[in-house]
Amino acid sequence: MNLSRSIRWCVFVLAMLAASVAGFAQVRITVSFGPPALPVYEQPLCPGDGYLWTPGYWAWDPDAGSYYWVPGTWVEAPEVGYLWTPPWWGWEGGLYVFHPGWWGPHVGFYGGINYGFGYFGSGFWGGRWQGGHFFYNREVANINVVNIRNVYNEHVTIVNNSRVAFNGGNGGIQARPTAQEEQWANERHVGPVTAQTQHVNEARANSQLRASVNRGKPPIAATDRPGNFKSNVIAARAAGGEYRPEEHEAHPGAGGASAPPAVHPRDLPAARMEKPNTGNPKLDQKYQKQQDKLQAKQEKERQNLQRQQDREHQQLARQNASAEKQQQLEPKHQQQTQAMAQRHQQQRQQLSARQAPREEKR
Repeated sequence: MNLSRSIRWCVFVLAMLAASVAGFAQVRITVSFGPPALPVYEQPLCPGDGYLWTPGYWAWDPDAGSYYWVPGTWVEAPEVGYLWTPPWWGWEGGLYVFHPGWWGPHVGFYGGINYGFGYFGSGFWGGRWQGGHFFYNREVANINVVNIRNVYNEHVTIVNNSRVAFNGGNGGIQARPTAQEEQWANERHVGPVTAQTQHVNEARANSQLRASVNRGKPPIAATDRPGNFKSNVIAARAAGGEYRPEEHEAHPGAGGASAPPAVHPRDLPAARMEKPNTGNPKLDQKYQKQQDKLQAKQEKERQNLQRQQDREHQQLARQNASAEKQQQLEPKHQQQTQAMAQRHQQQRQQLSARQAPREEKR
């Protein structure tokens, strides 16, 4: 009877381990163009003893056809002695491949990316475990010593000051894992904890965190706790580099996918009309004034619709509505935005048609 019980217990443990491994398995995410540069932001104050810093990074949303920023945040380690290895993007076989982060006894290879705050491209310099407690390096971590006494000071010389967010390829960080880092990757480790997964989901649901909207400068760059996007948030001070939509947004020919319809007016590309060139300077000046007038009118309509949509989002936020309920607004906003875009396109075509016959008569 005891033997039977023991066998059943062993089978149960093995099943749980298998489920744990399966849960950590990730779908391979590949994108045909690289993520934007890492934004410039400050680290929020550590909320309490035992929290470890997990740096922000660009993730990919296939539904939106855009990278989105996952804010850096403080997270409680799943086990004493565990450290966080950040996720990273690497150039492999003509595509950018996402490598998910993990918790383990050592910090493994994360692409040589300088995420800051102790993650300067190799290893981790923001703190260490000692005697069952985590000690923070005040040289790189934002710690209130009134609440947290287990601190030390160790100066770190930063060699890689690049804000490039991917490894390999054209313009990427040229770094390779050491033999020790490869060994550490094969150690027992676990994937992101539940709070981190929820944090990522919150970020993905927030359209303001899409690179196509914030142009590499997210309004929420870091938070003091996972999923807390309403208080004690840190906005990016600047984008990490010039944002070029053609390099960081899906378009026809990018991996066979085309950009999804814009959801909000701010997502729409800039509308341009061909500059008048009739050979008659006075006529060109007249036509240009007509175009400028139309453009100003359309821009005002875009701003008004954007403000209206923002108010609706803010109203739900004040009501503490769930992310799911906020997302239900998006189909309505997309319909409004696309209707306006179509109307504006027709207006530009009509103006061009009115101007074209005069050009033919000159």
